[in-house]
Amino acid sequence: MQVRLISVTTPCFAIEDRPLTAEGLMAYCARVSSPHQENLDFGKLLAYCIANRHWSIFEMADMTVEIVTSRAIAPQILRHRSFQFQEFSQRYAKAQAIEKYRPRRQDSKNRQNSLDDLDEGTAAWFDEAQENISRISMEVYNEALEKGIAKECARVLLPLGTRTKLYMKGSVRSWIHYIEVRTDISTQKEHRDIAEEIKTIFSAQFPVTAEALGWSVPETSGGEHA
Repeated sequence: MQVRLISVTTPCFAIEDRPLTAEGLMAYCARVSSPHQENLDFGKLLAYCIANRHWSIFEMADMTVEIVTSRAIAPQILRHRSFQFQEFSQRYAKAQAIEKYRPRRQDSKNRQNSLDDLDEGTAAWFDEAQENISRISMEVYNEALEKGIAKECARVLLPLGTRTKLYMKGSVRSWIHYIEVRTDISTQKEHRDIAEEIKTIFSAQFPVTAEALGWSVPETSGGEHA
């Protein structure tokens, strides 16, 4: 799995010859009714809006990330309907690889949970099964393409582990909700790992917001004003 930052909203104007960050833009828009709209000190303002659940100002800036994962995880991500997506199409492009997962035991008390305590023999069996299915699937998939079968038909031969790439764009408000939901222990581990990577990227790009949410902020991040 891999997550990469693609873009963050960049304001087209400056205040006192200082370019605004995306967080500065949110604060500027939040102060639309204030005579102090150009106040560059906005840390307390964003924290106040979060504490009092004034979420609309967090719709004034967007972030886009690139996610590389499997077809098993992609539908879980696509369920977040407040985002806009573009995904790798197996109708037009050839599938390149199949992801492999470390097996976990089903939690008998919680259908949303799995436990990382399988014995080595079972784990080795699952790894071998993945290798065999991946090899056979790619062989027959490639053979189908060589026979002239359309990609949109040949893809039915591929497993859910087939690798895909998607771009996910949403407002800061949407990202806050996504991160809070998908870093929860109830989320499948492979998806949770993606959400944790996104949380790290988000916290670096929106450090004032992340701090107000109680999230750890990378030391390399730099906001306009905390």
